[in-house]
Amino acid sequence: MGRVFLKILIYAGYTFGTLLCLILLYLLAAYILSKISINGSKVSLDNDMEIYILTNGVHTDIVVPVKSSKINWSELIKFENTLSKDTLMKYIAFGWGDKGFYLETPNWSDLKASIAFKAMFYLGKSAMHTTFYKEMNEDETCIKIEVSKSEYAKLTRYLLEGFQRDERGGVLHIKGHSYGENDAFYEAKGVYGLFNTCNTWTNDGLTFCGQKACLWTPFDKGIFYQYRK
Repeated sequence: MGRVFLKILIYAGYTFGTLLCLILLYLLAAYILSKISINGSKVSLDNDMEIYILTNGVHTDIVVPVKSSKINWSELIKFENTLSKDTLMKYIAFGWGDKGFYLETPNWSDLKASIAFKAMFYLGKSAMHTTFYKEMNEDETCIKIEVSKSEYAKLTRYLLEGFQRDERGGVLHIKGHSYGENDAFYEAKGVYGLFNTCNTWTNDGLTFCGQKACLWTPFDKGIFYQYRK
């Protein structure tokens, strides 16, 4: 009986040690790769548009004007899909993430182990969270980035490609879910996982449109590091 118990302890120790090493490797990779810059600083006289990166301390959104010469987002992401239905909003934020986490965890206290497990290991579906704002203010949680029209066109394409579409090309509104008066959820493409997080999605969007970004980051701090250093 003692030998069996000893073997169980040894196996448990190996398992715990392996998990601990994997977690440490993940965090180390996140730290190192988030410090490596993609695209770097650019100098251009054609930067006549403004976008923003917004964080709540964990999750990042890409924020763009509701209306521009390139696109009127309110024609696709309807004001009427929000509780306020306020048509005076000037900015719209896009955040991609795990659908189960988004819809079933409005607060951290609501987080269940099953939801976290499915999200981490690519077992769920994804959703796009959109939020309208009347104004944006730069601070420690909000970065303004100046981009050219061609760069904004690339970013627009990236954002559009994140949505699932119906047979008529419209986005698929997830009814009955919101965090507040001015937001809504939509069906999205892709699968969330340990190596493809909401912040990875934001970072990839910045990379796609030629802005400073990390080689890879699962956390918001990596993105903000590139613009604060």
